[in-house]
Formats: sequence, C-alpha cells, structure tokens
Amino acid sequence: MATSSIGPGFLTQTTVFTEKLLASFSFVILMSIIIDIGAQLNIWRIIAVSEKRAQDIANDVLPGLGYLLAALIVAGGLAFNVGNIAGAGLGGNVLLGLDIKVGALLSGAVAIGIFLVREAGKAMDHFAQIMGFVMIGLTVYVMFTAQPPVGEALMKTFAPDQIDILAIITLVGGTVGGYITFAGGHRLIDAGLKGKEALPEVTRSSVSAIGIASIMRIFLFLAALGVVAQGFTLDPGNPPASVFRLAAGDIGYKIFGIVMWAAAVTSVVGCAYTSVSFIRTFHPTLEKYHNWIIIGFITASTLVFISVGQPVKILVLVGSLNALILPLALGVMLVAAHRAKIVGDYKHPLWMTIFGIFIVIAMSYMGVYSLVNGIPQLFK
Repeated sequence: MATSSIGPGFLTQTTVFTEKLLASFSFVILMSIIIDIGAQLNIWRIIAVSEKRAQDIANDVLPGLGYLLAALIVAGGLAFNVGNIAGAGLGGNVLLGLDIKVGALLSGAVAIGIFLVREAGKAMDHFAQIMGFVMIGLTVYVMFTAQPPVGEALMKTFAPDQIDILAIITLVGGTVGGYITFAGGHRLIDAGLKGKEALPEVTRSSVSAIGIASIMRIFLFLAALGVVAQGFTLDPGNPPASVFRLAAGDIGYKIFGIVMWAAAVTSVVGCAYTSVSFIRTFHPTLEKYHNWIIIGFITASTLVFISVGQPVKILVLVGSLNALILPLALGVMLVAAHRAKIVGDYKHPLWMTIFGIFIVIAMSYMGVYSLVNGIPQLFK
C-alpha cells in the first residue's frame, strides 16, 4: 500500500504544492496524515473481520453498490496507472538516457514479469519493500543536501500562513484515495491475514503503511522546501526532477531517475493488482484468470501512455478525483461495520466510527469544494 501510494503523482503533487505553499505545506501534510490514518484504520479492519473484499462488502450493504464501487475504482486505477507508466518511462530516460516511450515499454514488461513469477504475491511484496527502502534512503540524502529550514516548517505545521483545501484533498487522494487504501486491505485477505484474531496485526499494518508513505512525503517536502528557500524555481515540466538536480547536481538527477522509476513501477504493480481485485470475485472465470487480467491492465495502461501521454497537471488532477471515491468507500465500510450479517459478532469501536463519519463529511465537503473552486484553477 505504501509503495503503491508513492508514485509519480505522489512525487509531483508534493513538489508542486511545496513550491506554492512553502513551509505552510507542512500543515497540509499533517491534516492528510490524520485523515489517512482514520480512513485506513476503518477500512482495513472491516475487510479483515468480514473476510471479504470491498466490492463484496458493498454488495452486501446494498445490492449493486459493489459494482458501482468497482467501476469507479477500476476507472480511476486505469487513469492513475497511465501516469505511473509515464513516470517509469521518465525514470528510465533520466537514468539510462532511454526514450521515454521505450522506457515505459520496458518498465511495463518488468511489472508484467513480476506476475509471471510462480510466487507472484511474494515476489510483488519483496520487490515493493526493497524499492521502498531505496526510495526513502535516496530522498533522505537529497533532503540533507538541500539544507531545508526545518524550524520554520515545524512552526508552520501548527500555524500555517494559508490553508489550501485542494492540496489536502489531493494528498489524501494520492495516499488513500481510489484503489490505494485497498492495495493493502485486499493483499491481507489474499495473504490469509483475516478474522478477529488478526486485528492487532491489521491495525499495526494499516498505521505503519501510512507512516512509511508519510515519512517519504515529509522527506521530499523538506528537500523541495530547501531548494525553493534558496531562491531556485522548479521546472514546471518536471518539478520533482528539478528538486533533485538543484539540490545535488547531476548525481541528484540520476538519483531522481532511480526514485522515479522505483516509485512508478511499484505503483504500476500495486495499482493493477488492486484494480483487478475489485472485479475478480464477480465471476469464477475472472477469478481463475485474474493474473492474466492484471497483465492486460498493465499492457492497456502502457499503450494508452504511448499514444496519449500524461502531463503534470493531470497527475495532480487524478489525485484530486481519486479522493472523491473515498467518502463513498469509507461510508460503505462504516455501514458494514454495524451489520451482523457482514461482520458477525464483531463490535466496531465507537471512536473509530465517529472518526470515520467525520472523515466522510470532511472529504465530501472538500471534494465538492475542490470540484467547484480548486480543480478548474489547474487548467487556467
């Protein structure tokens, strides 16, 4: 889940909003972390105790609702994966000088190769873990090189100069919106980690996944803030690449290539796996051939990118739109948490229910606000 969220959109959104909000972006990060934890705690626990995937839970709450949720998740996942493939191609271009489309094709082939391995689940988990450590380690190096004003960032975390609702909803959408929060929840089901007895581990996993993604976000924010605070202007065509280059020269630029490629390919894998997990329970044939459907999903994403491409503004936009799915998904889970036919004799903690309801209301309001006021500003 953590490495699924840390993709090209994650890197782009963080640097774009850091340049816009400067140190006040730390407040946005704090708010998004609180919302992320509340949403993921609720969703993962209900998936675990019901021992069902989200679309089946939704159909139990209201017949047909699971099909709607699955359609939204798959459509959003496909759009997001086009951006992930684009990021992989860009990483290959920076690292090895490959044409971006050639890099995208090769990266798509690597992602497909993971699913052709006999133990695909374990291969996916190990690959994601290793690449996650690589990304964080390299970003920490660039952060220290950039020498950010940490004291100012800490102060603005609690006393920001401005509050940007579009930035909050975009970060939440890029971390737990759309398919992303289910990347971990569904993986736990497939790995056999389910039932009430697994709840302590499920809870720890849900919080630690947000923690890993948030640590990466904070390090990248500080690296970008250090660069911008020195008076540099980020390249609007590729903001995160310019952070690494301005902070650490050509070495930093090559480091960015590794980080972008690793972030992109792990997100391609996580996105395809999770999106397909939303339809595989609808028919035995889909379940039987789900690995091949995942491969088709990756192939389709690659071909769309090669023919269309994915600009920076779209990467930010998709994060915002993905966040609009969260109130529906979380709302369904909260209803399911109190249906005995779904969760049996499990009693969902009252504080989690209240926390979840608050997030549904807040994200619904911010989602409508961003649709009306924030998102149109991206295309002016």
